[in-house]
Amino acid sequence: MSAISQNLALIICTYMRSESLKRLLDSIVQQTVLPQQILVIDGSGDNLSEQACRQANIAVSYFQVPPEHRGLTKQRNFGIEKVLPSCEIVAFLDDDVVLNESYFEEILKTFTTFPEAVAVGGAIENESDFTFVGLDYKPKSTDFYYDGFVKKDSQRFILRKKFGLDSDQVPGFMPEAGHGRSISFLPLSQKTYPAELLMGCAFSVRSTVFKNGTRFSTFFEGYGLYEDAHFCVELAKTGPIYLNTAALLIHLHEPSGRPNQYKYGKMVVRNGWFVWRTKYPNPSLKNKFKWHATTLLLMYIRLTNVLNSEQRTAAFTEFLGRKITWISLLLGNKPKLEQRA
Repeated sequence: MSAISQNLALIICTYMRSESLKRLLDSIVQQTVLPQQILVIDGSGDNLSEQACRQANIAVSYFQVPPEHRGLTKQRNFGIEKVLPSCEIVAFLDDDVVLNESYFEEILKTFTTFPEAVAVGGAIENESDFTFVGLDYKPKSTDFYYDGFVKKDSQRFILRKKFGLDSDQVPGFMPEAGHGRSISFLPLSQKTYPAELLMGCAFSVRSTVFKNGTRFSTFFEGYGLYEDAHFCVELAKTGPIYLNTAALLIHLHEPSGRPNQYKYGKMVVRNGWFVWRTKYPNPSLKNKFKWHATTLLLMYIRLTNVLNSEQRTAAFTEFLGRKITWISLLLGNKPKLEQRA
């Protein structure tokens, strides 16, 4: 029988994904350690997610928010207000993940091992393609090598290396020029690594952070691309953050509820700029140039997908969204950094 953690609350924000939510709740039932409180914050316009919660084999506190509270950051902030005062850890999961049975056990273990940690992230098992090659391996120019593990770099990173635009930080940390490598570039070594940027689909935070008034920024509306990066950049100012690569889950990237590619392209550039300048309000001229150069490179790599992808329209409309937004930034239409949470 699973133990119940008396200090763990879980917040799941969902929107029109009742089947994904049911699958996640089924995986929670199998956990070696169960949350004391499970909050489902639903922005859907129907009652299918509510039905999934009622049918779950575990106690769920369900809240359907009104339209003014819809959107990932707003729903997370709504859920934070409902967390029991006794809960010391608040975990966040996307509705389209499936947990390894020891996920919560590993997360709690990390907070115990690192009592100074303000946040701990889980690792996405189905997005890792590293191979262990040992510490004596000499990586090729097309490789990404870290801590004895190697994977083939994608074309965008190979080109970034050629143009001198690759990140100069380890994965999970943002360089001054922005465009760092995410924690997906950390191998599933069963180790715990320091990080600065966690994946929003699977991270947990000490509740004292929220008791001090910290919330997710409402700059990020609706789908909220990069809201996790912005939150972590701000959080990292208050204490260390870690990624436990033994806290595993599968991320299925459910397509429903996502914006169209044009809006997505706009968010990639505008939200990316906002996070970068939140971390580095006054970057050097060299690093400003590198941010824009990398943005342009990635933009035109996306354009090439019009020729080599079956989803040509999606690729082209995303390219347009990126380009129009980049031009607007150059013309001075920049987010106001005082909008930070």
